[in-house]
Amino acid sequence: MVTPPASSGRIVELDALRGVAVLGIALMNVYVFALPAQAYYNPLAWGHEGPADMAAWWFGFVFVEDKFRTLFAMLFGAGVAMLWERDNSGGWRGHLARMAVLFALGIVHAVLLASNDVLRAYALAGLALPFLIRAGIGRMLGVAAGLLLLHILAGLVWLESQSPLFWEMNFGSDPRGLTVALERGSEPLDARIARRIVTLPASLGVVVASVPLNLATMLVGVAAWKSGLLAARREPRRLVLFGVAGSVLMVPCLAAFAAWAWAMEFYGGLVAANALVLSAPFDLLLGLAYAALFMALFQLHRNNGFVKRLAAVGRLSLTNYLLTSLVLAALFADWGLGWFAEVSRSEALALALVPIAAMVLWSPAWLARFGQGPFERLWRRAAAAIGQPGRAIS
Repeated sequence: MVTPPASSGRIVELDALRGVAVLGIALMNVYVFALPAQAYYNPLAWGHEGPADMAAWWFGFVFVEDKFRTLFAMLFGAGVAMLWERDNSGGWRGHLARMAVLFALGIVHAVLLASNDVLRAYALAGLALPFLIRAGIGRMLGVAAGLLLLHILAGLVWLESQSPLFWEMNFGSDPRGLTVALERGSEPLDARIARRIVTLPASLGVVVASVPLNLATMLVGVAAWKSGLLAARREPRRLVLFGVAGSVLMVPCLAAFAAWAWAMEFYGGLVAANALVLSAPFDLLLGLAYAALFMALFQLHRNNGFVKRLAAVGRLSLTNYLLTSLVLAALFADWGLGWFAEVSRSEALALALVPIAAMVLWSPAWLARFGQGPFERLWRRAAAAIGQPGRAIS
């Protein structure tokens, strides 16, 4: 998601991959706005009206959930590495300024629109990246594996510390938990903002807990950049073999987790364990497989019109990520059309096509006219003003 200055050369394939990531995130973020919180992970909690809804959950869990967010984090890490290597990156001061502005944008986004905002987590994890990006690929992947193990072990300890009532209230179908979620999802905007400001410290605790996983994913992205996978320097045939092998290995594992949850009638504790902890390494590796497959496709069709359109989406990834939340809020929030909890899971998935279509349609025209997105410009200018006071910013 870190975008080089507009004047620098671009890797079309990398921009297009970033576009795929931000489009894919919309396929899961729609549930944050459309359904009670428990239903994001649990298909029986709300919005389950038939086989189409169960199929939508299965598709999301196996192929989408955390795969595109993982891909987004990998690209963020690669972007930080690319920017750090530039002579005009501003060094530590410039890097800290960029992370500070991104964190501030994430707080505003979380309070106004999306409580599941990832920008705060990326900013915090990004603080540590410069310490690690000059390491060799093997050492970098070793650190990533250690961080991933830390995430799993800490997650399992946390899971063990919670009560069955907690799991059913937050990840199951307990009526008391659903009542709270339905009330929150139907709040007027002023009440929602007030509540989120009050609960901001607690939500930041969750963000901090996600740092090891996000940092591990970013390091994998840096390693993929250094190896040439994300730099469009690898032979497409090898990328396809790598991507297919990764998919063949990871998809059955994730499908097994889905079958396990189904067999256990979506008990809240198991739903949480699968989604938050156990699936993490499989999500990361499948996200990497996606990266290889899409990079191979884009290298073979670099001049294709749709690939260029995806690249435009990717160059506006920060703006598109934020505007996706605005579009979804307009569909489901009290101040918009108010469709929250009024649609099934499969209908919500179909409505995700609204922001996806909007991104694909508007991004090339905006980029052609203005050269970069409004929030990319804001991020760049604010970070430059903080990191290099007194510098003229174009």
